[in-house]
Amino acid sequence: MQMFPDKYIVLTGGAGLIGSGVLRVLNDQGIKNVVIVEDIGTNEHWKNLVGKQFWEIIHKDELFSWLKGKEREIEAFIHLGACSSTVEKDANYLLSNNYRYSIRLAEYALENEHRFIYASSAATYGNGEKGFSDAHEALHSFEPLNMYGYSKHLFDLWLYEQNLLDKVVGLKYFNVFGPNEFHKGRMSSAVLKMVPEALETGKISLFKSSEPEKFADGEQVRDFLYVKDAARMTVQFLQNEEGGIFNVGAGRPETWNDLAKGVIKALDRPIAITYHDMPEDLLGKYQNYTCADMSKSEAKGLLKTAYSLEDAVVEYVRSYLLTGRHW
Repeated sequence: MQMFPDKYIVLTGGAGLIGSGVLRVLNDQGIKNVVIVEDIGTNEHWKNLVGKQFWEIIHKDELFSWLKGKEREIEAFIHLGACSSTVEKDANYLLSNNYRYSIRLAEYALENEHRFIYASSAATYGNGEKGFSDAHEALHSFEPLNMYGYSKHLFDLWLYEQNLLDKVVGLKYFNVFGPNEFHKGRMSSAVLKMVPEALETGKISLFKSSEPEKFADGEQVRDFLYVKDAARMTVQFLQNEEGGIFNVGAGRPETWNDLAKGVIKALDRPIAITYHDMPEDLLGKYQNYTCADMSKSEAKGLLKTAYSLEDAVVEYVRSYLLTGRHW
């Protein structure tokens, strides 16, 4: 039986990396009554929607006008739309686009008793010195390294201060990569950048460590998460009644060298790994270690990954990057 046959699911950021993956998972479950909210613009991420089914596309600036009078026609919001650039310096823009827009949407959803699932970010954790726990009581201790992370953190804090966190679902995505990220430019995953470099030069170039006393070059740690796992994990919250903030990661610390070795295996040719200095605009804003604490999800039987890092990288490279396919 199809879920929510008579009501809309509003999916902001629906043409993005995670959003288009969520739409694919929904379609695979027979759900087509999805309203996409996007600023399609000129970066061609509309291609992520080709072959998928949805009800309508609405510009993000027109959403609140569209919502008027539709209070009883909506089942849930999956709010993934945001500026996700970690080097964006316009704080006013990030506060308006990521923070205040989210508050307005959450107020509408909660007032009308709609399920509200939103994207927070692992960038809220800062350099990791305060840990990566999704426990609510730890929120005030985190110190994001960039304005993007801070804009996400502010919304988490607003919900906490309003005693609303348990009435919504906040998902702290870790390092998501995979098909449908062609449009992201500098903010695309390292895998997308490694493949053309490796094919052209026979090398993969990684950042040198900015903390050599802690991490050797290429041994900086990330919690890498395949977008197919991220999308499935997100949709899971349409099918349960959980509330609160949840980490969305693999819960495995793996290095940039591990990631590069996966690309080398996928390409099946000799490729050297080299190291170069980190760009100045990333110094002091770059996380050298992230790993999701998944204990809350594990205790509830939620959010388990299906892909190992190597399997995800090999599939991504061979099935999507080398073929130009979208998912």
